[in-house]
Amino acid sequence: MPTVSRDGTDLYYETDGDGEAVVFVGDAGYGGWQWGWQYAAVTGPYEALVTDLRGTGRSDAPPGPYSVEMLVADLEAILSDAGVRKAHVVGLGLGGMVGLAAAQTTSRVRSLTLVGTAASGAEVDADPLYGAPSDTGALRASLTPALSDEFREEQPDVVERIVEWRAVEDATPDAWSAQTAAIADYDAGPLYEVTVPTLVVHGTADPVWPVEGGRALADGLPRGRFESFDGARHLVTVERSRLVNDALVGFLESLDD
Repeated sequence: MPTVSRDGTDLYYETDGDGEAVVFVGDAGYGGWQWGWQYAAVTGPYEALVTDLRGTGRSDAPPGPYSVEMLVADLEAILSDAGVRKAHVVGLGLGGMVGLAAAQTTSRVRSLTLVGTAASGAEVDADPLYGAPSDTGALRASLTPALSDEFREEQPDVVERIVEWRAVEDATPDAWSAQTAAIADYDAGPLYEVTVPTLVVHGTADPVWPVEGGRALADGLPRGRFESFDGARHLVTVERSRLVNDALVGFLESLDD
């Protein structure tokens, strides 16, 4: 699978399918597993490209802190290496901030889908979402703010699979601190500068990235559209995967009209 080096840091990505590129940029701490529910939904009609943020998965984890601007430069390097001039960017949490900043500062973004994110990280404490990969108990406990009680009770096999994936792919404590520094320092500034079509998706019960931040983000974007999913927590992409996939694919298809 391909990697590209930027400033001595190897960045991993994988790609499949044809057509316009849809690039998935993940949240702090999480490896590429987080997009398993969306990757297949877009692959085929679109070229799906999943990145590992520096510090997670098969990408290198240089010392931090990191910044959103640094992660935007990483994204540009990956897109250039993959031969992608413009992409539909789908970002979760920190990945949403990266997509938003890329839309403001580069010509690489065709559209945005921002999941469980906000225009500023000043009020976000992402620590409850983290568990050290070496501690399966901590990984399991940290899924409480990510997935609703109902989902975890009804889908225990899925929960355990996620714990297994996280033990292999997620960020170490040092890399987690470097990534969350990027969240804390980020402020999008004037949203009217982001003129690409944008779908903002949020779970109404997300306790870490509150739904009010997502709604305000959509309201502030000139071409923003907001969709919420009742009772879902931060990983709305997992517990409402079918509905989120329908919204994502429908949004992408609408851009061709």
